[in-house]
Amino acid sequence: MSRILLTGNAAAAWGARLAGVDYVPAFPITPQTEIIETLAGWIDSGEMDGRLVTLESEHSMITAAGSAAATGVRVFSATSSQGLLYGMEMLYTVAGWRAPFVLVNVSRGLASPITLESDHNDIMAARDCGFLQIHCATCQEVLDSTLMAYRLAEDSRVRLPVIVNLDGFYLSFTREPVELPAAKTAAAFVGDFDPQNTRFRASAPESQAVAVLGGSPYSYFRYETHLAALNGITVYDEISAGFREAFGRDHPAVEAYRAEDAEYLFVMLGSFATKAREAVDRLRDAGWAIGLLRPRLLRPFPEDALRRLLADRRAVAVIDQNLSMGMGGVLHCELLAALYGHADAPPVVASFIAGLGGRDISAEEFYEIAQTLRRAVDDGRTPPPRLLYTKDELREIRKLQAVAHVEREVLNERH
Repeated sequence: MSRILLTGNAAAAWGARLAGVDYVPAFPITPQTEIIETLAGWIDSGEMDGRLVTLESEHSMITAAGSAAATGVRVFSATSSQGLLYGMEMLYTVAGWRAPFVLVNVSRGLASPITLESDHNDIMAARDCGFLQIHCATCQEVLDSTLMAYRLAEDSRVRLPVIVNLDGFYLSFTREPVELPAAKTAAAFVGDFDPQNTRFRASAPESQAVAVLGGSPYSYFRYETHLAALNGITVYDEISAGFREAFGRDHPAVEAYRAEDAEYLFVMLGSFATKAREAVDRLRDAGWAIGLLRPRLLRPFPEDALRRLLADRRAVAVIDQNLSMGMGGVLHCELLAALYGHADAPPVVASFIAGLGGRDISAEEFYEIAQTLRRAVDDGRTPPPRLLYTKDELREIRKLQAVAHVEREVLNERH
């Protein structure tokens, strides 16, 4: 095992290489392109076996990934943001095929307006397609999660594709020290891909199903996929225990930080949770009994673990880097559903929208969130959802709007 500096993108590429992938269908998109460029360089130089093919779109790329997995080869691919949405039709399709492979998504905010910075609206749009989801906070987790994802996808109790998600720019281009496992150790952990019943061959075409199903068989197969996804909780826990034994690193379905005696908790996904860890340390120094929960799994949703870790707390702040238009934060809504009807659930579960388009979350804002929780407990009332946004930011937006208004009037006068 060696320790080297890697970006999040390079860590994802190393995960694919160490997993022994056979086929990489690819299409470039910022901020993911470095992943496929790295793999292409290794394959071209002979450092890595396998075949990489650039397709004409993400729709074709995901189609090729599912088709190749259905022939019994180990497949890796990667995308981001609009690319994930462009391939959305095929996400549902290949998951329904029960074709196991790993797709890395480098999260980036969706248009419109256009941004290249990170948030989670892209990955949240894919939460119901049948792919399982693992969310990463560090470059080490990206590499480790890619290896774990193959075990999860290929397990006979699951047999579903898995998305490994990392935040664009904040993680994709950030270099961190990463423990790189020996190739033989990684290969032994991942194991060989047993394709089981997925053995299609172009040289021997066959049909294994009818083209269109009525409601009864359709319902059966859709629900069977749902049950397989739920199996992912148990399977993931087993894989996590095996990974800890093999490599000495722990990646539970829900990471708890300084939560044992916490009265208040932050709940967050992804790399911005590292900011919350620092805020927890500062608030602890100031006398707060506060901690952090970071779900690594979003699908399947680890509701039992979250209910257990949230039981009997005074208040919880769910900080979403996404915004479901007309509803609010997705993680907040799903957590409320998981807690509903449980007598030991926290009386206050507050929603905060933050980090959209890569906007930073300051230490002062975490302190304000904590103060909001304390006031809510004292008042006995959960506050309405809130977008973290400062008065200075609002003033800058108003200036831009004023300039745009003047320019529009000038253009109208000319025409």
